Amino acid sequence: MTSTTTWKVGPLAEASGLTVRTLHHWDGIGLLSPSQRTAGGHREYTEPDLVRLYQILALRALGLSLESIATCLDGGLDPARLVQDHLARVESALAGLDLLRRRLRRLDDDLTAGREPTTGTLLDALRALGRTGAEGGETLRVHLDPEQLQLLETRGAALGPTAYYLLEVEWPELYRRAERLRTDGAPPTDPRVRRLAARMDELTVLFTGGDAAVSAGVRAAWRADPAAMSGDPAAPADEWRELADYLDRARGTGA
Repeated sequence: MTSTTTWKVGPLAEASGLTVRTLHHWDGIGLLSPSQRTAGGHREYTEPDLVRLYQILALRALGLSLESIATCLDGGLDPARLVQDHLARVESALAGLDLLRRRLRRLDDDLTAGREPTTGTLLDALRALGRTGAEGGETLRVHLDPEQLQLLETRGAALGPTAYYLLEVEWPELYRRAERLRTDGAPPTDPRVRRLAARMDELTVLFTGGDAAVSAGVRAAWRADPAAMSGDPAAPADEWRELADYLDRARGTGA
């Protein structure tokens, strides 16, 4: 039986720890729009809206920007994966705080007893502080050397769970949007196409650190074997290459 419970913007803001202004802003940018309005035009949020709100807050807690969150939600999410990643991030944060608490207690015990903390105790506390602030292809091997592959792995690991959503959800959705525009006849100079290409380039920098050689190697791998790189065995190589050329023209780097 479907619930008919709805929430006004004020109570929802209070329950979620957000401000009314934030919910209004998210409605304005299309990130979270209420499914219903009263006869007087007031916002009313339904249970599906609350599900989307949880997804937004969980993805934000994982470090994604509002723009990335919107793209990921449009591209489709695995609810179980999202809850698991959110839970893992919370458990990691709790473990870090517990470690910090225990080490701070040792410091407090020393100071309360009039003892000078040992160097080891101080270093342990510093390491614990550092921990609480940390965030968490064969085809590539043809185009990148071991050092470049290590750079990609290191930067991906530093992004933690965020890397999955950027690589496996947002990036493919950006490509799908670009392909729709291409097949609809939009010219590469269309601002929408250029925005998509610019966002792809931002993601590339996140994973390559702006290393031009690594970026070129990754692009070469996509051109050489789009099926392997996209994880889609049915990916048509010719269409992928046409799309790559289209995006290069949008960047002003293509013929």
